Amino acid sequence: MLDRRKLLQAAIAAGPLAAAGRAFAAAPALAAGDLPGGLTLITGAGTSVVAAKGPSGAIMVDCGAAARGAETLALVASRTGSPKVATLINTCWRLEQTGANDLLGAAGTRIVAHENTRLWMGAEIASRWENKVYPPRAAIARPTESFYTADAPRMLPGDDGVEYGYLWQAHTDGDAYVFFRKANVLVVGAAVAGRGWPTLDWETGGWLGGHIRGLETLYKLADDKTVIVTSDGVLLNRADLEKQRVMYVAIMAKMQTIMESGQGTPEVLKAKVAAEYEAERGDSTQFLTLAFRSFWGHIRQFRAI
Repeated sequence: MLDRRKLLQAAIAAGPLAAAGRAFAAAPALAAGDLPGGLTLITGAGTSVVAAKGPSGAIMVDCGAAARGAETLALVASRTGSPKVATLINTCWRLEQTGANDLLGAAGTRIVAHENTRLWMGAEIASRWENKVYPPRAAIARPTESFYTADAPRMLPGDDGVEYGYLWQAHTDGDAYVFFRKANVLVVGAAVAGRGWPTLDWETGGWLGGHIRGLETLYKLADDKTVIVTSDGVLLNRADLEKQRVMYVAIMAKMQTIMESGQGTPEVLKAKVAAEYEAERGDSTQFLTLAFRSFWGHIRQFRAI
């Protein structure tokens, strides 16, 4: 079991994270389901959490909100039979994915993430589109190991074929995937939306072109039997990735035409460039607003997508 004193110390260190997580008090109970290869999918923690039994303890992909941290870790221990979480991989910096990092860091877990995620977690983030400021995370919560954009995919120790790598500037500029190759399960975090529209956090480097590149990366990794796990708990397949890629390329082309004509966000919304997809995906106002704003730092890259 996790040391109770370490859990208490980490909860105190979390400070504002614990307070921010109180919104999850009325959230649905955690639920655990089976994925291929003996993996577990946990929902209700603020994001999807995937857990597996590793050679030296449990492996987790994302850990959910701070308010659900202890409960989530207890469920991981129960499902994997491993009281220790040996490795946590964060798919991005946001609190839905990293809220329980404080608990795991205090317990000595190896925390792995892209270098940009590590840097964002050590900085104050002024998120203008949310009208919110995120304070730097406690040192204990930050990744202890990071990788870079140019790195080839890396493997976790052991013979389970657990690969992780970079997803370009999709949801943020530090998105990562985790591929359990033996189980053929690909965990993609918030870089791909199972339902609704993706959140393109342009304040921390996400943008629509990067989102498309991320879909292309995942498509090349997957085969027709791969189970793809999104942060909202929806399971996709390879064909779903291609369907989304085609949709976002079409939307981006329409938005690019509007930008190159000197128009702005109001014109994008008025043109209803995503209208044909709203019956399936829902209202696109926030997505289009964030997507158009995300272009500003990437004008030279448009024609490379």
